[in-house]
Amino acid sequence: MLPPPTPHRIEIEHQVRRALYARLGKPLPRNAEAPNPLLVNVSARHCHLTPQAVETLFGKGRTLTPMKWLYQKDQYAAEESVTLIGPRSRVISNLRILGPCRDLNQIELAYTDSIALGFDIPVRQSGNIKGTPGCMLMGPAGFLRLDEGVIRAAPHVHMHPDDAAFLKVKAGDFMKLRVGGELGMTFDRLLVRVHADFKLEVHIDTDEGNACGIGPGVPVELVK
Repeated sequence: MLPPPTPHRIEIEHQVRRALYARLGKPLPRNAEAPNPLLVNVSARHCHLTPQAVETLFGKGRTLTPMKWLYQKDQYAAEESVTLIGPRSRVISNLRILGPCRDLNQIELAYTDSIALGFDIPVRQSGNIKGTPGCMLMGPAGFLRLDEGVIRAAPHVHMHPDDAAFLKVKAGDFMKLRVGGELGMTFDRLLVRVHADFKLEVHIDTDEGNACGIGPGVPVELVK
C-alpha cells in the first residue's frame, strides 16, 4: 500500500518563512502573507477513467493501484497505463491513468500530442467533453472505444476558499499567471476552481510548461 503523502517542500518553506518573520517581528511580504503557497505544476498527458472502463481494460473486479500521490488531496498517479490509438492507427503507449476513478472518461493531451496523433483537439475545461473527438484505448484485458473525451486541458488554478478570499476571486473567475525567468510570459485566462479540499496549484500542460521555462526557482505570481 502507498504510504500517506508527506508535505510538499513548498508548503514547508512557506510555514518556515511565516514563522521567521513572526519571530523577527517584521511584516510579512505578499507571498508569505498568503494563506497557502502557490505551486505551478506541469500536467503531462494522462487519462481519467470510470470504474467500468477500468474493468473493461484490465479485467473484471480490477481497480486502480495508487503509485504516486499528487499534490491535490487523494489524487494519485496509478500504476496502470493504457495505449491510446488515434486516427490512422497512430498510438501513444503507456498513457498514465490518474485516480481515483471519475464518472466520465477523459483523455488530456498537449498540442504536440494531438499533431503526432492526427487529432484536431479543442481546448476545454475538465468535464466539458461534449463534441470532442473520441479514440480507442487498449489495455491488457480488452479494448474500449470512446466516442468523445479527448481534450487539451485549459490552464486552470485550484484553490481553497481561504485562497479565493485572499485573492478576491470566486469559482468561475479568470486570473492571470505571470511567469518570470528567461522565458517569462503571462497566461491570461486561468480558470479559478474553488473547493475546501483544494490546495493552491496551477495546472499547465507540457507544451505550455516548456514555452515558459517553468521549473524550480522560476518566480510565479497570480494576478486578478
